[in-house]
Parts: sequence; structure tokens; C-alpha cells
Amino acid sequence: MIKTAFRKEAQLATTLQQGSKGFDVQRVQEWLCLNAQRFPNVALNTTLDKDFGPATERAVRNFERAIKRPQTGRVTPDLFAALSEPLSTAFQTEPAASDVRKAVIRIAQMHLRQRSAELHVNEEQTNLGPWVRSYCDGLEGKPFKWCVGFVQTILDQAASGFGRAFTVIMPHTLSCDQLALSGQQSGRLIDNAKLRKDSRLARPGDVFLLRSSAGPVNDWFHAGLITSVSGDVLETIEGNTDSKGGSNGTAVFARVRNFQKATLDVFSIEGL
Repeated sequence: MIKTAFRKEAQLATTLQQGSKGFDVQRVQEWLCLNAQRFPNVALNTTLDKDFGPATERAVRNFERAIKRPQTGRVTPDLFAALSEPLSTAFQTEPAASDVRKAVIRIAQMHLRQRSAELHVNEEQTNLGPWVRSYCDGLEGKPFKWCVGFVQTILDQAASGFGRAFTVIMPHTLSCDQLALSGQQSGRLIDNAKLRKDSRLARPGDVFLLRSSAGPVNDWFHAGLITSVSGDVLETIEGNTDSKGGSNGTAVFARVRNFQKATLDVFSIEGL
């Protein structure tokens, strides 16, 4: 794979316990918070402050109890692997598929099932956490709207299973605009006006890009993957969105979008 930042996110080099400090402690705290989605009845959410204090220790003990392990309050490399298991499952499992398009859909569904999501500290500190860093080549923070990072990670994971690179059809980027403009130059970008006339131009596995039609210059502001096409409707899996379909949300969601009502272009992955 080209996008390999995920490898650092699933590993811990040393044991952490009460009194430990630093970024590795924050990584533990991040995974405790993310695992709160897997275990909604267990108190796991804690502050991301890089300080392994009594609250973090209690959350660790609660996680150990939830997965039926002895309650030590210490995070060994083995326990960290259990904390980060959703990411390892999403990135390392290779679903059987007969072609790249089917692989794209199955891998995207896998990331969706693992509840891929970002973390927030406050309104100014968003787009954080191991999933975001994995999708965005180690980067995180408010400027990094990670929808394209998610799309390219899935394409990378699927293509690499066939010994190919997603960069043969698009640049390695985190920008919707760069992705769309490259599609225009290569002839891969299917304009919304053409799509509205012939929905067969969009196929499962392709990338959609939402475009703002306001102003003199096109502005693409959100991207995702198409999982099915039926009439005027696309079913999608997309990152950095929310239940309302926003372009700077919190997680990976499956959605339904009507391309007759939205200015939505399609980037074809044919030949990947």
C-alpha cells in the first residue's frame, strides 16, 4: 500500500500505566473513547490530555472488564492491540473479491462496520484521532477534512490486493479540488449534467464529488464512494460526514444521495 500511516496506529512499543505521560498516553485515551461506541454501556470516555491519571486507569480497567481480561489498569502492547483492533481489522483483512470495484465496496463496508470516526477536543480541535491520521498520511486537525483521505485509502487497499496502485488513475492528495481537476484532465470526471441524462455513467466503486455551483470557479467540497446506483439515487459510503450528509462531520456513514437534486460529479475508477 501507498498509504501506510495506519501501521503506526495499531502498535505500542512499551507498557503504560498511571504516571505515564506523552503522546502514547493520548493514543490510549483516543482508543478508549473510540471503543465507547463498541461498548456503549461501559464508562470508557476520558479526557485526551496525555496524562495517565486515575481516570484513564479506571477507563482501562473498565475496558479490560468489558473484554473479559484481568483488570490491571496497565496498557501493555497486547492490550493496546485489543484497543486498536477495529483499525487492524479494517486495514488488514482482505475480503475476497473478483474485481477491484467489488473489493472497493467490501473494504469500504468493512471500515463502516468498524465504526471509523474522528475525535474532538473542542470546536477548534477537530478531525483528530487514529482513523483520521491513518486516512490522512499521519496528519490531523481542523484543516484536514478527511473525506478524500478515506476514499483514497479504500482505493489503495483494494488496488494493492491486485498488485496495483491507485495513483495510476489519480494523484495522491487530500484535496477534493485536486482530485476533481485531475479527473477533468484525464477525462475520468463525469459532469453532473451528463449523469442526470444517463445514470449508467456512474458505477459501483466510483468516486462521487459534491460541487458548489456558486461563484465563477468550481469548488468541490466533499467526496465519497458509490456502492450502488438505482434510478436517480446513489447509495454511498463516505468519511467525514454525519447523519445530515454534511461535508465536515464526524465519522464514516452509509448514505443515499439523489444526483438530480445535488450537483454531484463522478470520478470513474475504470481500469484501476
